[in-house]
Amino acid sequence: MNYSYSAQTHPGMVRSNNEDAALFDPNCGVAVLADGMGGYNAGEIASGMATTFIKSELARWLSSGSHAPSPSEISRAMELCVKKTNLSIFNAATSNPSYAGMGTTLVLGVFQGHHLVLGHVGDSRCYRLRKGILTQITKDHSMLQEQVDAGLLTVEQAATAPGKNLLTRAIGVESTTEVEIHTHDIEVNDLYLMCSDGLTDMVKDATIAEIIGTEESLTQIAANLIAKANMGGGRDNITVLLTQAKAPSDKPGLLSRLFGSASNKP
Repeated sequence: MNYSYSAQTHPGMVRSNNEDAALFDPNCGVAVLADGMGGYNAGEIASGMATTFIKSELARWLSSGSHAPSPSEISRAMELCVKKTNLSIFNAATSNPSYAGMGTTLVLGVFQGHHLVLGHVGDSRCYRLRKGILTQITKDHSMLQEQVDAGLLTVEQAATAPGKNLLTRAIGVESTTEVEIHTHDIEVNDLYLMCSDGLTDMVKDATIAEIIGTEESLTQIAANLIAKANMGGGRDNITVLLTQAKAPSDKPGLLSRLFGSASNKP
């Protein structure tokens, strides 16, 4: 499977700073997105620490192995990276008064072969568009989601209920946290969208499906998503990270064809 990526971020129409961050490593199939929280620039510090550390550590581990790791091995590596990242951000927040209370959400994926190992903490999400159908494949770690799970609210009621940003998990807020990890099978032409709640609070899922279901480039789709969120009010920072799965090309390159034909001559 071949993968292509595109990530874009925007402060939105209300906030002057951007506390979101997103990074990807196409060589190792690592994609990371974070939505920071905290006063001053603390949220920006937290999200930057999370994306930089996790991307670099997972990419280093994946590239240093002598064999392709299994999904369970990748899951374990993710857990260790998130654990170290959480403690680093927590220690920075407790040792520096200007960083007090900082933390971040997190969604990260490793795209390997026909599998996606996907982890998340908080309410940043990952969606999958497959054959025109958009599916949210992460579940928010939030008070509202717990009320939905308990049958106290419908999904529609939760979309407009107060307390939308009350999280039950985050990175760096406590000395320990738990990352939720699942493995998903990937099909050719799947399109995966990681995003902060600056997108999903402003744009309904049906509209997201329409935008990412077009034939435009990933770069243009990302720009269109951000523009739509800003048109809806842009009340928060907006970050999107797209990953497209394509079948590997079985056509030989020009040099391969030339040398191949030459070697076949008597």
